[in-house]
Amino acid sequence: MSIGEEASRTTGIPAKFMLGQAALESGWGRRELLAADGTPSHNLFGIKATGGWQGKVVEHVTTEYVHGVAQKVVQKFRAYDSYADSFRDYAHLLSSNPRYQQVLANAQDAAGFAQGLQRAGSAADANYAANLTRIITRSLST
Repeated sequence: MSIGEEASRTTGIPAKFMLGQAALESGWGRRELLAADGTPSHNLFGIKATGGWQGKVVEHVTTEYVHGVAQKVVQKFRAYDSYADSFRDYAHLLSSNPRYQQVLANAQDAAGFAQGLQRAGSAADANYAANLTRIITRSLST
């Protein structure tokens, strides 16, 4: 079983939806978050190191939207030992954090999943849901 399938089983979200989000967040793997020494973070989902995160972190300049205005800020993001660990943590986050209950409840189709993520505050970019839906439906359709 692939790690995407394992994460799908944990969350009930189709693996291609999660792969689409990983593609969007990482620029199809071309914009992986790196540590200062160039070490890859293996963070495919852009998960920030907030709350009680006790693991490794990388700092990265990112664009945050405040009242619709883009601003560059330095944020701490989670770092993992492998891409499999990134998928496992993402699945755990979705399935255990009440913030994402509606994402799980509305993940019957790509648009519902993407809109749920945006409503849950996963991205402040106003076009996030539309971009994610497009990736899932156009690029990852079987």
